[in-house]
Amino acid sequence: MARQHIESRITASNSLLRLQLLTAVLGLIAGSLDVISFLGPSQMFTAHVTGNLVILAAHLVGGAPIEPAVLLSLPVFVIVLGLTRLLASGLDAVECTTLRPLLLLQFILLASFLSLALVEHLRSNTAASIVTVGGLLGVSAMAVQNGLVQVSLKGAPATAVMTTNVVRLSVDIGTLFLRPDREQTAKAAERATKTWPAVFGFTVGCAFGAACEDRFGLLSLTLPTSLSLIALAMGAAEIGEHEGRACEVVAAD
Repeated sequence: MARQHIESRITASNSLLRLQLLTAVLGLIAGSLDVISFLGPSQMFTAHVTGNLVILAAHLVGGAPIEPAVLLSLPVFVIVLGLTRLLASGLDAVECTTLRPLLLLQFILLASFLSLALVEHLRSNTAASIVTVGGLLGVSAMAVQNGLVQVSLKGAPATAVMTTNVVRLSVDIGTLFLRPDREQTAKAAERATKTWPAVFGFTVGCAFGAACEDRFGLLSLTLPTSLSLIALAMGAAEIGEHEGRACEVVAAD
C-alpha cells in the first residue's frame, strides 16, 4: 500500500514536470513567433491576435495602408480554432488521442510559413501574397496551439496569450505571501507551479525571437518551427508513456 502511494506520487510529479516542460516550449513558440511576425513585413501579431484590432484602428485613423493579413487575422483565427475543435472531436470519436495530431498540424503550418520565408529570401523583393499567406499561416498555427491547450492539456494555462497568466501568477504569489489558509495557499501554489513555465517560456521566446529577427529576418522562423518539432516529440513521448502504463494495467488485470 505504501509502495503504491509512493509510486502514485512519483507518477504525479513526473506528469507535472512533463506538463511544465511542454507548456514552456509552447510559450517559447508563441513568444518567438509573435515578435518575429510583428517585426517582419506583415507587422502583425500572430499569438495576441486581438492586438491586431489596435493596429487596424490606428491605421484607419492615421490613414496608413492596412496589410490584408492584419485585416483577416481575427476571422481566420476564429475559423481555424473552430476547425481545430471539430478535428479534436473527430479524433475523440474514433478513440484517438488529440495531442500528437494537433501538435503535428501546428508544425506543418509553421513549416509552411518558414518555407514561404525561404522563398522570399531567394527573391529580391517581398511579394504581398507571401506576406499575407505567411502571416495567416502563423495565425493559424497559434489558433491550433490555443485549441490543443484547451482540448489536449487539461489544467494547463494559456501558452499564447499572457495577460491572464501574469494576473493569475501575480495574485497567486501574493496569496502565497499572505497565507490566508492552508487550502487557499495549496491551490495558489498549484496554479503558480503550472503557470510560471508558460510565462517564462513566452518571455524568453520574445527575447530570442527579436534577436533572431534582427539578425536573420524572416529566416528566424526556423526558431519557432524547430521548437514546434521538439513539442511534437515531447507529445509523442507523453502518449507513448500513457500507452505503456495502460498496457501494464491490462497485464496486471
